[in-house]
Amino acid sequence: MRAIVVLVLATLALASLALVSPASAAERLSGEAIKRAFEGNTVSGRYTNGGFFTEYHDTDGRALGHNGWQPNKDACWITKEDQVCYYYGPPTDRTVHCFTVEATEKLYVLRNVSNGQINAFATVELGNPRKHSDNGAPWYCDGLISRAPALPMSRRRFAAR
Repeated sequence: MRAIVVLVLATLALASLALVSPASAAERLSGEAIKRAFEGNTVSGRYTNGGFFTEYHDTDGRALGHNGWQPNKDACWITKEDQVCYYYGPPTDRTVHCFTVEATEKLYVLRNVSNGQINAFATVELGNPRKHSDNGAPWYCDGLISRAPALPMSRRRFAAR
């Protein structure tokens, strides 16, 4: 619990610095830059509506950890040309969330692709220091979609919710 409080305080401090410091302009990242920053690392932060999240972005496409509302199960991530997308749940109940990512020195700003509004502020920790795992449960990611060729979403048969 103490680690979450420290993470929250650090994230809020970084967010407030980013909002008042003109010297650190945010850079919008390409999909490849997002992949380099997130892959094999833990992305943790706070949603603008108040929830906290922490997810290890496994190199095999799984998003392990907690998405802010519940522990992840069948959660996967991919990058596209200029965004990162998350897929939560099995195909029958899947939700999809895509974000553009802006970065300052240590703060990442995730904006909803659909409306451009800020969804969350996050930091990236190297590796998997929080030891997020699948806890031995089977994980379904459509053949681990982050390794799939970049096909148009309409050909991947994802539920658009």
